[in-house]
Amino acid sequence: MSVDVVENLTETRNRLLQEISGLSDEQLNRKPDQGTWSIAQVCHHLYLSESVFTQAIIYGLNKSNERKAERQPVQLAVDRTQKANAPDIVVPGNDPLDSQQIKELLNNSRNQFFEFYNHLEDKSILAEKSTKHPLFGYTPLDQWVDLIYLHEERHIEQIKEIKSLL
Repeated sequence: MSVDVVENLTETRNRLLQEISGLSDEQLNRKPDQGTWSIAQVCHHLYLSESVFTQAIIYGLNKSNERKAERQPVQLAVDRTQKANAPDIVVPGNDPLDSQQIKELLNNSRNQFFEFYNHLEDKSILAEKSTKHPLFGYTPLDQWVDLIYLHEERHIEQIKEIKSLL
C-alpha cells in the first residue's frame, strides 16, 4: 500500500474521531435544523460511502472493458462551497446512533477497504482502470481511493460547522 494513502487515510480518520470524541449521544444525534444532518448521520454517510467506494473499486477492477479514464479534479471533493446531493445509496438513516455504534461502523468500512486493498498485488492497475463516479464521471480507480479520505475531509468540516450550531 502506498505510504501516502495509508498516512492520508489514517490522519483523516484520526481527525474525524477527534472531532466527535467527547460528544454526548444527544449531541451526536441533534440536528441543527430540518435540512441538516446530525453528526451521527454524517458519520453514517461516511460509513456508507466508504463501503460503496470499496465496492465500486472492486467492480471497476473486475470489469472486462479496459476503459482508462482521464484524471479527474477529485480535490474538489473537499470544497464545501460546491454543494452536492448524496446519491440515495449513501443517504444516512434517521435512527439515532451512539458513539460506540458510530466507531464500529467506521471501523467496519475501513477494515473492509484495507482487506481488499492489502490483498491487491499490483496496485498500479488502479491507475489503469476506471468506473463511473456520480459526480466526476469515469474516474481512475486510484482516484476513488483518494476520494475516501478527501470525502472524509469534506465532512470533517461539516461536522465542525454542525458542532458550532449545537
